[in-house]
Amino acid sequence: MESIFINREQSWLEFNERVLEEAQDTTNPLMERLKFLAISASNLDEFFMVRVPPIWHGERPDATGLSPAAQITTITAQVKAMVAKQYNCFTRSILPAMEKEGITLLTYQQLDDKLRAYVDAYFHEVLYQILTPMAIDQSRPFPTLNNRTVNLFIELVTDSDNLPVRTVEWDEEDGRWRIIEERGGGPRYAVMQVPTVVPRVFALPGFHRYIMLEEIILAHIERLFMGYEVKRTALFRVTRSSDLTIDEEETDDLLVELARSIRDRRWGDPMRVEIVNAKKGLSSAAKALLNKALGLTPEKIYELSGPLDLTAWMNFALDPEFGRLRHKPILPKPAPDFISERSMFDVIRERDVLVHHPYMSFDCVVRFVQEAAADERVLAIKQTLYRVSGQSPIIAALIKAAESGKQVTVLLELKARFDEENNINWARLLERSGVHVVYGLIGLKTHCKCCLVVRREDDGIRRYMHLSTGNYNESTAKLYTDTGFFTCRETFGQDASVLFNVLTGYSKTMEWQKFTVAPATLRPELLRLIEEEIAQAQAGNPAEIAAKMNALSDIEMIQALYRASQAGVKIRLLVRGICCLQSGVPGLSENITVSSVVDRYLEHNRLYIFGAASRRRVFLSSADWMPRNLDRRVEVLFPIEDPLLQNELMAQLELSLADNVKRRVQQPDGTYKKPSRRGHGAVQSQLEHHRRTSEQHKAATEGA
Repeated sequence: MESIFINREQSWLEFNERVLEEAQDTTNPLMERLKFLAISASNLDEFFMVRVPPIWHGERPDATGLSPAAQITTITAQVKAMVAKQYNCFTRSILPAMEKEGITLLTYQQLDDKLRAYVDAYFHEVLYQILTPMAIDQSRPFPTLNNRTVNLFIELVTDSDNLPVRTVEWDEEDGRWRIIEERGGGPRYAVMQVPTVVPRVFALPGFHRYIMLEEIILAHIERLFMGYEVKRTALFRVTRSSDLTIDEEETDDLLVELARSIRDRRWGDPMRVEIVNAKKGLSSAAKALLNKALGLTPEKIYELSGPLDLTAWMNFALDPEFGRLRHKPILPKPAPDFISERSMFDVIRERDVLVHHPYMSFDCVVRFVQEAAADERVLAIKQTLYRVSGQSPIIAALIKAAESGKQVTVLLELKARFDEENNINWARLLERSGVHVVYGLIGLKTHCKCCLVVRREDDGIRRYMHLSTGNYNESTAKLYTDTGFFTCRETFGQDASVLFNVLTGYSKTMEWQKFTVAPATLRPELLRLIEEEIAQAQAGNPAEIAAKMNALSDIEMIQALYRASQAGVKIRLLVRGICCLQSGVPGLSENITVSSVVDRYLEHNRLYIFGAASRRRVFLSSADWMPRNLDRRVEVLFPIEDPLLQNELMAQLELSLADNVKRRVQQPDGTYKKPSRRGHGAVQSQLEHHRRTSEQHKAATEGA
């Protein structure tokens, strides 16, 4: 059975290869290519911070039978090959293309006298005041370096270092000093961080000329070590483990404990060190010192052939000056159902509504919470928050609602990875404003996306809901594809109320009317739906499964899909990232196809469809098919019951599966290839989604 699965980390790296392909694709605008290159580098940072540490400390083999040591060996080879592609793309393709556009990256030696004087002045007036050389000797040990910062390792000598060094002691019997050690003088070492408070890509006077900050520092480095000769230098960057270790059952205050863990995360074990030799390269003694100080093994060392930290080019690529070298912006359209000035509650009372981001604006979600906060008939608002923006209008509306006397409850997930600090700050602000803030259940992350509004109306109490596949974050809603659902169906309202009782109190229930909730019922329900299709196929009836998700790594779910394929069920999967299932294997998965779309937006929505024709059941969810989603998170799967909305979601999925520009198709060996366009016109699903949304908006506007 081991050979029928793809290693999870290798599959993730294969996904990052697809991101890198967008940087290599010369049909993309230049700054879009540079942006994708920076994204691929940022993805690798997170890979080493989050995915690699458990393997280093693991003991058991994975589902494919690879031991942790074998996984590290395989990952190292795959990452080093990928990094070589990244720098080849940057130095041999993107930089020459930038020069053709009049954008030049210079070295210090290439500066003319005028520019050199400008750079020299910048060093003396600004950088010299910021830089902090840190010597390494007996009294000053190797400094602890911040995660993902660029640093210089410096080897120095003076004339006295060439003289012998003697250690002596007084011999009482002979009545004289005796030499107990004599050795040659040696080099001195120092470390210095490249500042993060000034731009890394430094703009020079004139039209689009730049120099890297470390180039300026290296040109003046002797100034920082007066009386010493700088013999060798190297730039290096440490990527540290960022796993948080929190014993939720033992801590008295999760907020305080989490804040402590966030501070400690900066000093996690080094997982990777990237090195660029700036001058002559490091001596063997210097390498030994660096390896010992950081606890390095050969697998953790990556020697690069270009500027460290390609993520630094993200802001450069997004500079408004280079707008002509990016895709023409496509602005989200207002959701057609909410373009009128009617209350959103009136619209939702008439019909269920789907909204598709970023093709439709996120403003309708913000407006839903704002209307609830201002509406005198609204009695209570209950909402889950996982990732929110820095200046969240939704949180502002919740605070306004609480201050006006409404009952406001927020389930704020403090353990949202890399958003922990942001969420701690929001939690404290909400609590000070009178909002009831709950941090979730011990041992589980609350990942479901739900906003419940309780409103008094003429015919009694009515509950309005927004459920979604994505976060309540208006910033990422412009970059991620997600689907939101508005309804006031009573059965949904009852389930939403139970959900919040479970999250905020001690209620336990298995009696859901419409929701399927992880970790209790989601896995068994998904398996039941798959088995139902297997039974239909075995009975000779049409049987289909279509699903869109971010990741598929759960072994039990994959085995169920294999059984379905063997029974004759037609299975079409759209998996953006990790996919441990092998498609197209004869006798195992020949009825399964796996596709992935990588384009200007991050594909993020989760859509699950079971059955054919009149038996079809359509669901949206916050959950991927991964062990963490099915077993260690609070997730919600909910049905879309309106036939028109079902068809709307089916049409969207079919369009994505017809993409022959940005879609890749998984091969049986786990690699991905673009489908052939022979005899077919170009279909780029994200652009077509935009076009269709624009037509819907136009029709709705003209009919208003």
